[in-house]
Amino acid sequence: MTETTSRHPTARERASAGRSARSRVPRSGHAVYVPAADRPDPVRILEEQSATRLPELIPIRYARMLESPFRFFRGAAAIMASDLAGTPATGLRAQLCGDAHLLNFRLLASPERRLMFDVNDFDETLRGPWEWDVKRLAASLVIAGRGNGFGKDERARVVRATAASYRQSMERFAGMRTLDVWYARIEADELYAAVSGKLDTRSRRRMAQALSKARGRDHLQALDKLAHVVDGELRIAADPPLVTPLDQLLPGVERKQPEAQLIDLIERYARTLTAERRALLGQYRVVDMARKVVGVGSVGTRCWIILLLGRDDHDPLLLQAKEAQTSVLAPYAGAGAHTNQGERVVVGQRLMQAAGDMFLGWERVEGLDGRQRDFYIRQLRDWKAIPQADLMSPRVMGLFGRACGATLARAHARSGDRIAIAAYLGGSDRFDQALARFAEAYADQNERDHEALAAAARDGRVPVASA
Repeated sequence: MTETTSRHPTARERASAGRSARSRVPRSGHAVYVPAADRPDPVRILEEQSATRLPELIPIRYARMLESPFRFFRGAAAIMASDLAGTPATGLRAQLCGDAHLLNFRLLASPERRLMFDVNDFDETLRGPWEWDVKRLAASLVIAGRGNGFGKDERARVVRATAASYRQSMERFAGMRTLDVWYARIEADELYAAVSGKLDTRSRRRMAQALSKARGRDHLQALDKLAHVVDGELRIAADPPLVTPLDQLLPGVERKQPEAQLIDLIERYARTLTAERRALLGQYRVVDMARKVVGVGSVGTRCWIILLLGRDDHDPLLLQAKEAQTSVLAPYAGAGAHTNQGERVVVGQRLMQAAGDMFLGWERVEGLDGRQRDFYIRQLRDWKAIPQADLMSPRVMGLFGRACGATLARAHARSGDRIAIAAYLGGSDRFDQALARFAEAYADQNERDHEALAAAARDGRVPVASA
């Protein structure tokens, strides 16, 4: 029997391929953003998304997006995906976050109870051009900077610092052994030690408080906020329409079917966990569940929080079962290998994150309308802290952007050709300068789109929840 093996390109060949990509897509070419002549109506894109979501929650989504251009941007991943598809790309691909704006980088816990800094949201994850994630991150920094009153030069410095961090980090990963890239992570205490000397007293105090607060955002803290005792039983507290327990959403006998479906969902999703984590989950019992409104872009998708108890009422586990729809990148990057969208999210997260949620898994369930829907399941809250972009000074946002750039480079290096990408980017700041110009141009587009949604709301075309 003849044994055959596939030949892997050498590091030299991979670097040569990366440098050759400059002839097709000069690094300075990434500065360009010109809306296509046949650019789709941005409001129509949002309406098409809304058509697959819970209609009673859509006014909340539009209300949140109308609050500011930055809030609009957070909900407009589908619009930007359409725009990014027309921008230059080298052909080098990696697993993408798909929604890499600055608030999707945050503190979170590893299974070993270490506080990490990492990418967090993977609803849109898919394999695609690495440039798309970097450009979405850069645009988010400019849009947030404008909201904070930063000048154009200040915004440009923030983006250049972020792009330089991505580029320099990718160069470092290109020189590392493969397993060392996989093991690389940013621990929160190390990040604090690295940047605290560059912060003023107030910013340093805020960062220390954020680290402390993150460690306190565990299941017990979530339980105090989300649950109360009713007739001697622990139940999820109602806060409609944001949190609506099942017995209020479907009172009386109607509750039985969806309750049984969600319990079945938890039991069946356990099959996607490793054996020891499946055994751990089996020590908990489901006691209550509620529908929850989350985020900005996700509003209207089906999302449930499920309260489980272990030893007693002081031993909670809160899981979130969130509907996973087709990635907004799919029309432009390809559908990907996964037929279950929950599995797509989970696999993408495991590829990109240095340390993932130990209860992360997926399942498909039939809804009350008879339609099959995909979900991914994770812990609702576990040592997480969201950055406060509106409190950042230009210096703090620049340091934060550098941490995001390094984190995104590590995430891409795990699944993409880090050697080719690093060789393409090179040692000069040409890409950094180009990205700053792109981000400004796209921030202008985002403001126009935000105003288009505001006009649609004024005309009654889209429903908006009252304050």
